Amino acid sequence: MSGKQPPRAWQRMLSGRRLDLLDPSPLDVEIVDIAHGLARVARWNGQTHGDHAFSVAQHCLVVEEIFRRQNPASRADEWQMALLHDAPEYVIGDMISPFKSFVGGGYKTIESRLEAAVHLRFGLPPHPTALLKSAIKKADTVSAYFEATELAGFTMAEARKFFGQPRDISKDNLPLVPMPALVAQRLFVERFEAIETARAQAK
Repeated sequence: MSGKQPPRAWQRMLSGRRLDLLDPSPLDVEIVDIAHGLARVARWNGQTHGDHAFSVAQHCLVVEEIFRRQNPASRADEWQMALLHDAPEYVIGDMISPFKSFVGGGYKTIESRLEAAVHLRFGLPPHPTALLKSAIKKADTVSAYFEATELAGFTMAEARKFFGQPRDISKDNLPLVPMPALVAQRLFVERFEAIETARAQAK
């Protein structure tokens, strides 16, 4: 026996939780950790205009806003899943789409387990239905178009090619100006708590 220890597969959180990345428990998920992590993960590998990175936390706020505009009859549970659609990235980071296609299924497996742990922690279904996932993805793609053209240096023609032209929605009043991490973190938590209040009132 070599006595060699297996590689560490857990992440220590500032809340004190220790999250197992391979077998995450909902009991080790805290919204403060999610908000803290997402506010410090940069979209577009940081290749955006502005004094601050455009964080995943801010992106999630934009996507949830677009989702509600596109789905006026949606419920608070669905808003929360839209807000949390990239929550696994608080521990595994944001990998740009061109690279994800080369990584293989391992990344998706870990992402799916983390999504289930996050959702269960907050009393949501482990995963959105196929219909809801498609609606959130549509909002996500609209956000990507606006981010690409406003922040990431894409021409409109390039953005239309990769993300499609948004229809029946504009960038007006969307929070697209990159925020300091602490501001994005605070607004993410505030929006999460507001949706939790709406969920409780709907029961």
